[in-house]
Amino acid sequence: MTTVPDAGPDWVERARLLTPYIEARAEQIERDRELPESLVLALIDAGFSRLLLPRSLGGAEVDPLTFTQIIEEISTVDASTAWVLCQTAGCSMVAAYLSPRVAWEIFGADRRALMAWGPGPEARAVAVDGGYRVTGTWSFASGGRHATWFGGYCQVYEPDGTPRRRGNGEPEGRTMLFPAASVTLTDVWQVIGLRGTGSDSYSVTDLFVPQEYSVSRDDPAERKQSGALYCFPTGSLFASGFAGVALGIARATLDGFIKLATDKTPRGLSGPLRENAVIQSQVAQGEAALRSSRLFLVSSLSEIWSAVGRSG
Repeated sequence: MTTVPDAGPDWVERARLLTPYIEARAEQIERDRELPESLVLALIDAGFSRLLLPRSLGGAEVDPLTFTQIIEEISTVDASTAWVLCQTAGCSMVAAYLSPRVAWEIFGADRRALMAWGPGPEARAVAVDGGYRVTGTWSFASGGRHATWFGGYCQVYEPDGTPRRRGNGEPEGRTMLFPAASVTLTDVWQVIGLRGTGSDSYSVTDLFVPQEYSVSRDDPAERKQSGALYCFPTGSLFASGFAGVALGIARATLDGFIKLATDKTPRGLSGPLRENAVIQSQVAQGEAALRSSRLFLVSSLSEIWSAVGRSG
């Protein structure tokens, strides 16, 4: 547990103040293949589990650029932590499509509420009275070992087994939400990178999910929150945040190389790497590529956010 100095409304500065605490646990995160409970609680206490949650539920409801900059800042010291924050924050946007009562039950009543989900193309939800009977297996549930709720996208079927279709003839699919106690987690995350995300598989079998615990995600007709943030598809926030992870990794890598090159003299050479013209050129090209990528992301998000603010 840690106390993060109050940076007021500056969420990026608040993330910066937390990075030494995260960096000190990076090796443990990699070794254990999950975030330590003390770090999870520290992130919750600092408000980082509620970045994209509506303010009506005690969330920060930050804009997409601020969200991406937070993820980028944390990724410079531990990419797994940043990835889990991005994934669980993106999942929390589903609150904007739930009734106030259900949204409060899942996200508002529990200060450590976290939601995880992942893809499961074969998952099925059979319509029954009052809801659905759900069976499926989903993968890549980043942060799922700490989640209080899970979601799973399913194709919807009629009781006779025929696929339910929308008015335009397309198959109907909905995201089902269920408590963590209902799922079976399977540890499959034996990987090389981002080990600390604990992106396991999970499954349920013939689980009843009430109708009001299902959503047609990103469907404006079901959106209950009017904030500009929720005009964005969830996928846009996932994409922006994960781009922030990539930028943070790149920044840390380049800075690490520059630090190494400052004093390292390779075998067979008389001077340090920093004096090598080829190294200088490659570092400059890397810096230009990183800064231009970052500028493109930042300027795009700023432009889009401004347009959403004007048009609603």
